[in-house]
Amino acid sequence: MAPNILITGAAGYIGGSVLADLLSSSSNLIQEAKLNAVVRSKEQAQSISELGVNVIQLNLNDDSALREVVLQHEIDIVIHTASSMVPQYASSLIQALGERRRVSGNDVYFFHVSALNSLAIFVCLANARETSVTTMFSKEGGWPYGEVRDSDPILAKQKEIEEPNPVRQTDIIVAEESKVHDVKSVNVVAPYVYGRGTGQWRKLSVNIPGFIRTSIAHKTVYKFDTEGRPPAAHISDLVALYVLLLEKCLRKEPIPTGDRGYYFAMAHRAPWWEVMQRLAKGLYARGLVSEPDVHTWPSDKMAAEYLQLPLLYIRPMGTSSGDLVPINAYRLGWEPKWTMERFLDSMDDEIQAVLDLDKGQTSIFGVL
Repeated sequence: MAPNILITGAAGYIGGSVLADLLSSSSNLIQEAKLNAVVRSKEQAQSISELGVNVIQLNLNDDSALREVVLQHEIDIVIHTASSMVPQYASSLIQALGERRRVSGNDVYFFHVSALNSLAIFVCLANARETSVTTMFSKEGGWPYGEVRDSDPILAKQKEIEEPNPVRQTDIIVAEESKVHDVKSVNVVAPYVYGRGTGQWRKLSVNIPGFIRTSIAHKTVYKFDTEGRPPAAHISDLVALYVLLLEKCLRKEPIPTGDRGYYFAMAHRAPWWEVMQRLAKGLYARGLVSEPDVHTWPSDKMAAEYLQLPLLYIRPMGTSSGDLVPINAYRLGWEPKWTMERFLDSMDDEIQAVLDLDKGQTSIFGVL
């Protein structure tokens, strides 16, 4: 019997791009699957229903509704991109998948996206919706162990860290509850993601477009006095990893799951000073900033004010790198197409995407 796949956050940047790729896939296994998309609003539902998928408008805070969706639609695989910060969502979905497993007798899978270094977390902080730090596996973000491989016993190390963090807490719940309910979980640790998305609804990432908007608003491009070089990946490469993992699950191939199922989706690093220099030149050529040079933030306070982000988290956001070593995804055959050089050469495309897609945009970092 063909599997039923549920994608949460299907109107989002990552979820929408995953859905679009699955719809255009030439894989027979994926073509045979029935795709179900969860969205929040009526407008999103109307838009995505045009793609020919089963669209479910749902409030993820409703545990009973989540359970009903999984059981009623006989969901075998959940690709959860709606939030990496709310443990309740993951817990409810995993419990429902566990029930589905007991009824069907077949393997069920939970794909979780964990935000490694995303400004989305900071935007939530700025809006007083969460309290957290980012740069999950860097010393600036509270990671005390130095170099970390995704093939390491990450769960055990995460549990040793006393500092509360909703992303870390969700990671722990995903691994532990999946084991309890006999669900095979996969944790895709997303880095800074860039590039124009292919989804029906949201097509812009958070990070680089946010810096572009800030630079345009203040006619100047700024950098921090210490250069961060965080992990990064183009949206197409991140989606390709999801599809690779999904295909292996559909073929019943054994892959690392549960407490060993972490996948660092790191294609290369993002050298922020060079990024800002490329943005400055591109924005100046378009007459959007006053000069082609990059200035250093005079103070963290000014950076926080201009970026509309909490002062406490400005330096981790702008200066952290993390000593990550991706192993698991590459062992499975993931082959990112985007290199650091190609990334840097694409800054003008990033600027154009913001200009094309930001019609009516008022917030620097957009609506999550």
